[in-house]
Amino acid sequence: MPWVDERRMDDLDRIAALDSRGSLRALAGAGAQVRRGLVAADDAGIGRVAGGERPRAVVVAALGGSAVVGDVLGVLAEAGSPVPVTVRHDAPLPGWVGPLDLVIAVSQSGRAAGPLALAAEAARRGASLLTVGAAGSPLADVAARARGIHVEVALPAPSSRTALWSLLTPVLLAADVLGIADAPAVVLEKVADVLDAVAEECRPSSESFVNPAKMLATGLDATVPMVLGDGALSGVAACRLAQMLSLTARVPATHGVLPDAASTVVATLDGPFGSGMGDHREDGRDIFADPYLDGPEVPRLGLVALRDPGIDAAGSHLVEAVLASAREAGAVVLEHRAREGHPVERLASLIGTTDFAATYLALGLGLDPSVSRHVTDLRDRTS
Repeated sequence: MPWVDERRMDDLDRIAALDSRGSLRALAGAGAQVRRGLVAADDAGIGRVAGGERPRAVVVAALGGSAVVGDVLGVLAEAGSPVPVTVRHDAPLPGWVGPLDLVIAVSQSGRAAGPLALAAEAARRGASLLTVGAAGSPLADVAARARGIHVEVALPAPSSRTALWSLLTPVLLAADVLGIADAPAVVLEKVADVLDAVAEECRPSSESFVNPAKMLATGLDATVPMVLGDGALSGVAACRLAQMLSLTARVPATHGVLPDAASTVVATLDGPFGSGMGDHREDGRDIFADPYLDGPEVPRLGLVALRDPGIDAAGSHLVEAVLASAREAGAVVLEHRAREGHPVERLASLIGTTDFAATYLALGLGLDPSVSRHVTDLRDRTS
C-alpha cells in the first residue's frame, strides 16, 4: 500500500506546518547562495588563495552534508587537474601534507570536529589554508591564525545539506583561480540561473503531476531505492541523492556509478525485491498475496537513473540495457536527465531537482525534512 500522501505535498498549509525550519525555502535560494558565495569569496580575497601559487596537492576536509563539496571538486578536477585532489572526513591529516599543499576545510557551522581538526593540523604544518564556514567560528579563527583565507557563509540554512551552494561556490572559484578545475565566475553565474529555473519548476505551488521533484518523490513511494549515475558527474549526484533520501526522507538508499555498478544493480533483480522470487504480475507484485494472511506486501526496487548528456554512446547503451532489465523485472524505473551546458551546470540541474525530490518525499511521508528525533537522540547520547 502507498505510504506517501500526494495531497500533503500539494497543500501549502500542511507543507508549512511540517517544514518547520524552511528546508524548501533554503533549497529555493540555491541560486542566491551561489551569487552570495561569489561576493563573499571576492571579499575574502579568494584570488590570494595559496599565495597565488598552484599547490603541490589539495586536500578537502568535509563531512556529513558538506562532504559532497569534496566529491564535486574531485570529479571536476579529475580529467585535467595538474595536481591531485583528495578528500578527508576526519583526522589524521595525511603525513605527506606540508607547506607546498593546500587544505580546504568546509563546515557550515565552523565547528564540525573533523574539518576543524584537519584545518588546525594543516596550520601547524604550514600548509596553505582555505576555510568556508560561519563567521566568528572556531574554523574562521584557525584560518586567521594561519594567515589563510576564510569565506563566510552569510545566507541562513537549516542544515549543511541545504547550504550546499554556499559552501561549494567559494571552493570551485578557488579551484579555478589555481587552474585545478574549470569553474570561473561567469560559469557559476549561469549555475545560479539553472538553480533558479529548477526552483521555479519545483516550487511548492506546482502540483504533483507537473512538478518534476514531486513526480520523483511519488514514484519512489513504497520502494527500496537504488540511485544510479551513468558516469562520474552524475555519480556525484547519485551519491548526493542517496544521502538526501536517508537523511532528509529517512528512506535507506544505495547508490552506484556505471560502468562498475551495472552487475551490482542487475544482480538485485533476482532477489526478494525484484522478480526473482514468487509468482508476480508484470508490475512485480504477487497477484495471490493476501495482505491479512501473508503480511504486508514486499516493496519493489525503485531504480533512479540520473542521466548526463555528456555520456558517450557506449555509456548510454549500457545504462539503457540496465534500465531494460530493471523494467522487465518489475522494478520501478525513474529517470532524470541533466540539462545541457557546462559540467557544473549539468550537475546543478541534477542535484537541484533531486534535493527537492528528497524533501518532498519527507513531506509526503508526514516527516519534517530537517528534524529527526533519532539524530537528536544520537547527539544527546554522544555529547
